[in-house]
Amino acid sequence: MPEPADINSPEVAKTPGGGSGSGKDDGVMNGHKEGEPNPFAEYMWMENEEEYNRQVEEELLEQEFLERCFQEMLEEEDQDWFIPARDLPPGVGQIQQQLSGLSVSDGNAEDIARKSSLNPEAKEFVPGVKY
Repeated sequence: MPEPADINSPEVAKTPGGGSGSGKDDGVMNGHKEGEPNPFAEYMWMENEEEYNRQVEEELLEQEFLERCFQEMLEEEDQDWFIPARDLPPGVGQIQQQLSGLSVSDGNAEDIARKSSLNPEAKEFVPGVKY
C-alpha cells in the first residue's frame, strides 16, 4: 500500500480540490466562470422576497381601499339625489300630472282684479314689521 503524500508536496497541489491557490483558476466566482451567465439569475428575486411581498400587499390594500371609497361615494350619491319614481309615494304621481295640466291665462286678468277684495292702495307686506 502506498504511503499518503505530504499535503505541502507539489503533487497534491496539482490534484483537483487540493493544495494552495496556484492551482485555482482566475475569474471563477460563485462556482461559475466570469463569462458564463449566472445560473441562479432566475432565483435572484427571492433575495428580496419579503420586501416584494410587502409591496404587492400594500398595492392590493390600496386598490381595495379605493374601490371601497368609490362604492361608498356612489351609494351616497344615490341617497342624495331625488328620484321621483323612487322617493315619492305612489299617489303623488297623479297630483303631479294634474298640476302640470293647470295653466294661468292672462285674458281674464282685469276681471280677476275687479272681483278681488284686496286693497290696491295697501302697503307692501314685509314679514316681521308691524304697522
